Amino acid sequence: MRQHVNPLSSNFNQIERIPSLSEMFGDSKSNLHLDIGCAAGEFLFDLALVNTSWNYLGIEIREKLVKNAKSKVLEREIKNLYFVFGNANNILNDVQSKIIIKNLKSLSFNFPDPWFKKKHYKRRVIQPGFVNILSNSLQKGTLIFIKTDVKDLFDYMDYTISSNYYFKIIDKKDFNYSESFNPNKVKTNREKYAIVNQLDIFERIYIKI
Repeated sequence: MRQHVNPLSSNFNQIERIPSLSEMFGDSKSNLHLDIGCAAGEFLFDLALVNTSWNYLGIEIREKLVKNAKSKVLEREIKNLYFVFGNANNILNDVQSKIIIKNLKSLSFNFPDPWFKKKHYKRRVIQPGFVNILSNSLQKGTLIFIKTDVKDLFDYMDYTISSNYYFKIIDKKDFNYSESFNPNKVKTNREKYAIVNQLDIFERIYIKI
């Protein structure tokens, strides 16, 4: 389900308070993964429940989905999962988010909205300016994962990230998933859909150098 929300709307200029890591998680020292565009959060719920040694943070631009996800976290008393509402570009560019960025071990962009029309490319979540924010703030060794079933979007994201000097592509066959945020290779709903419908899936991993 793709519900279009213009991320450039002034509605997203106001950023909600970002809690400290100790407020968000039961163990603030656990490895931290950020999923940008997490939708209703099913992927992160699955990860948090099977991999309790990591903390998971999701950012989503559709407020209703975030409110529902937060309610589920409270109901299930999950201590290693938190959700934030808003435009990821604005949130991560805000000074109050710096401590979060510096503590990230990895972040993912799973099947983001492709915004097919060329005039809407500026609405895509991965932009040169956003990648620059990440390159200036992420610690050395932090990983970025991208995944989509839209080849044009993959090429766009890959070019945008690879054009930044501070990110290097990791050969997937050499990557050890057992030590990552997703040791059991949990799949998103969109990835499951793509597999069932035999759609090509394009993915890549980058490391901050």
